[in-house]
Amino acid sequence: MRIFHDYRAVPADAKGASAAIGNFDGVHLGHRAVIDLARGAAMGAPLGIVTFAPHPREFFAPDAPPFRLMSPGARANRLAKIGVDILFELPFDAEMAALTPRDFARQVIAEGLGLSHLVVGTDFRFGKGREGTSEMLRGFGAEMGFDVTIAAPVGENGDRISSTLIRQALGEGRPRDAARMLGHWHRIEGTIISGHKRGRNLGYPTANMAITGLHPPRFGVYAVLVDVLTGPHAGQYHGAASLGTRPMFDGEVANLETFIFDFSGDLYGADLSVGLVEFLRPEATFDSLDAFIAQMDADCAEARRILDAL
Repeated sequence: MRIFHDYRAVPADAKGASAAIGNFDGVHLGHRAVIDLARGAAMGAPLGIVTFAPHPREFFAPDAPPFRLMSPGARANRLAKIGVDILFELPFDAEMAALTPRDFARQVIAEGLGLSHLVVGTDFRFGKGREGTSEMLRGFGAEMGFDVTIAAPVGENGDRISSTLIRQALGEGRPRDAARMLGHWHRIEGTIISGHKRGRNLGYPTANMAITGLHPPRFGVYAVLVDVLTGPHAGQYHGAASLGTRPMFDGEVANLETFIFDFSGDLYGADLSVGLVEFLRPEATFDSLDAFIAQMDADCAEARRILDAL
C-alpha cells in the first residue's frame, strides 16, 4: 500500500483512484461497507482511502480524553490487510481546517488527489465549520469532474455500528461484542518498550507497550492473540495480557503487558499487535507474591483454554 501525506505532492500515477473518505477509527464493519462501495466503483482504478492525522477532534480539542481506537500506524496496517492500494493520510492542521467546502473539494479532492470517485457516509461533513454536506459534495463532484456515492449507515440489531458503540463495549470489558462490530479482534499495536522486569523475576516475562493516546479498554487481564510484526521472532502466538496501572506494584501510567505462551527470545524494539479476545478478570492486589503468581497461573490456564477453542 502506498501512503501519501501531502495532497499537493501526489504523483500522476497515484491519481484517478476510487476512494472512501473518513476517519476510519477502528476500520469497523460500517467503514468496510463504505470501502467496499469504493472498491466496487473502481473499475480498474486503484482503491484509495482519504483520512486525516491527527483526527480533527484531536486538533480542535487537544486536551480531551483519549478516544482513538487505534493509532495511525495500526489503521494503516488494517487498511492494507483489506486490500487498499493508496492511503492519503492528510495532516489536519489550521490550514486544512480553514478551507471552505468548495476549496476543499477543488484543491484537495479534484486537483490535489485527482480522485475519479468518492464514497462518503450520509453524515459526512467537511470544510470550515463543517459546513459541507454529502449532498453538497455530490454537487461539487458534478461540477469538478468526480463522482460521489453516499453510503447508507450499516446497523446491527437495529443499532448503527459506530466507533462510539465499540468504545462502549471495550470499556465494559466486552471485546467479543466489539469484535462483532469491528469484523476483527480489537488490536493494540506498538513498539515494545523496556519495563521494570518484574514479570521476568516472577517467571512471567512480559512484552510492554504504551497505550498513550488510545481509548483504554476496561482495565484487567485478557486472553489475547499476539502478532509479532517485526524482527526475527515475527509470527503469531497466544498469550495473556494485563492492561492497566499494575496496582499490585503501585503503578501509575497505564500500559499493556503481554505474556506470550511458549516463547523464548528478545523482543525489545519489535512491533507487536495484541488482539483482545476475552476479559478474564479486573485488576487486583494480592496479599503476597505467591498468591499473585497463583492467580497468574490460573489466568494463563484459562486463557489457553479460551484461545485453543477459537
